Amino acid sequence: MAADIPSFTLNTGYKMPSVGIGCWMGSPGGGEVVERMCKDALAAGYRHIDTAYGYANEEFVGKAIRESGVPRSEIFLTTKLPNHHHHKVAASFEESLAKLGEGIDYVDLYLMHWPQAFTEDNKPIPHGESPTYVETWRAMEALLGTGKVRSIGVSNFSVKLLEVLLRETTVVPATNQVECHPCLPSFELKAWCEEKGIVITAYSPLGRPKEYDGKPVFLNNPDVVSIAEKHDATPGQVALSWGVKRGTAVIPKSENPERIKQNIQLVDLTKEDMETLDGIHKKPGLHRSLLRYHEYASDGTVLGWTYEQLGWNMTKGGIVRTE
Repeated sequence: MAADIPSFTLNTGYKMPSVGIGCWMGSPGGGEVVERMCKDALAAGYRHIDTAYGYANEEFVGKAIRESGVPRSEIFLTTKLPNHHHHKVAASFEESLAKLGEGIDYVDLYLMHWPQAFTEDNKPIPHGESPTYVETWRAMEALLGTGKVRSIGVSNFSVKLLEVLLRETTVVPATNQVECHPCLPSFELKAWCEEKGIVITAYSPLGRPKEYDGKPVFLNNPDVVSIAEKHDATPGQVALSWGVKRGTAVIPKSENPERIKQNIQLVDLTKEDMETLDGIHKKPGLHRSLLRYHEYASDGTVLGWTYEQLGWNMTKGGIVRTE
């Protein structure tokens, strides 16, 4: 039975469950672990699964769906275009569909994973050179006429990039999937997207604590813990409930069957709870990204682009500028 949680209506008219299971395992692959995780999630009432070509586990997601006993029509399935396939969108999509396998003849949402394009051998193409994200989006628009893609969207896009995209193309993205949690609430981006009819999906809504030196960062914040105790909930449930109540979809990842069940059991936060959680990022040192990709390059770029080119108001390390 599907969990009793809100859904968000996309600008295409399709409904997306507010809580999904994320399938990025920290590194490409995951295989049978991903398959088991997706089966556990579907058994717990999830009807939203988020994977990607770059996660290298689409085959196992498809297998989990087929063997779950849940009709394909009840599941909202997202996958994504990888950076090194921006020049061959249609072919890459067909590859993803083939990997998802028998019985999955469409995806509910197809995302451009990053605005940056790479070469086939995974080298960043300089900013502004072809294929640009505008050219890639136009190729994605063409997928909507195939009957194999219900909605298209973007990921890791700023207002700066979205303004260009909407000016230069026809289809408004259905969603923008970005890192979003109490340390990085992205109020301006969220408000802009809402005005344009774009739903925000929050990846790493729990901050991906394993990556950040093993520290949960905001999950052990006294305010978060206090709200959790008041509602007889976990800090994770509080963070996810905050995300959904503010109108963003959340896609937490967990391999733990009990945690998977907890993550889809939302709590009804009060106005005061929401205001407290909205202010977590104002505490010293907390207004920042919590992800490792800020450390991949010594020159402060993210996958080949500067923060300015990305339109991210950050300094090296993913720290949000305060001025």
